[in-house]
Amino acid sequence: MLWDISLYCLLERGNSMKVKMADLYSENKSFILFILLMCVFRSAVADWNEVPTSSMQPTIVEGDRILVNKLAYDVNTPFIHHSLYKLADPLRGDIIIFDSEVSDKRLVKRVVGVPGDTIAMIDNVLYINDQRLAYGNERINERFSDKTENLLGVQHSIRVANAGSALSSFPSMNIPTDYYLAMGDNRDNSADSRVIGLVPRTEIIGRAKQVVISLNYDNYYLPRSKRFLHTL
Repeated sequence: MLWDISLYCLLERGNSMKVKMADLYSENKSFILFILLMCVFRSAVADWNEVPTSSMQPTIVEGDRILVNKLAYDVNTPFIHHSLYKLADPLRGDIIIFDSEVSDKRLVKRVVGVPGDTIAMIDNVLYINDQRLAYGNERINERFSDKTENLLGVQHSIRVANAGSALSSFPSMNIPTDYYLAMGDNRDNSADSRVIGLVPRTEIIGRAKQVVISLNYDNYYLPRSKRFLHTL
């Protein structure tokens, strides 16, 4: 008898919970749908990523929140990053965001080498397909120099240590199909393909071309007004 009563009470509680959940869903259906669509949008269409390090200086600074176009290269399944349809391949000079299996981190770097390229670097000077890249000086101080680099038609800024580093040179390598050589613009302070190896095409999740907002970590996290919607 006691068992029957206990079972009845449990069933009643379960039914009551179902009714409450149904009422909750009915009352908040629009809000729940909005949250679900936002999650899908951020997973497969566009998102923003915080950049916490200086590896992409002077192009991207610590505290930048960059807009990531996740439809730049592929149409992906939401949440699991499985390509359903390829739209394009990364180009030399693109700033890419990728989930590195080797470093177990999401990284932001610039594509320097694409499949088929032969690349070497000597004292922070790149040679792509036996062609020495052109450089110009922008700013020099005691520790580093900011320069412009013409990446075979894509001009951008880089930063190099005046004293150089172990990362300043690497021997000639060929880039195989479906792999990319990605480097930080802060050439002597970036754990990129020179450290983690070439980036597989399957790890690339999107491309960045714009800063959404930037917070100054050294000034009470106040926004940097000059970097609002700044184009990279």
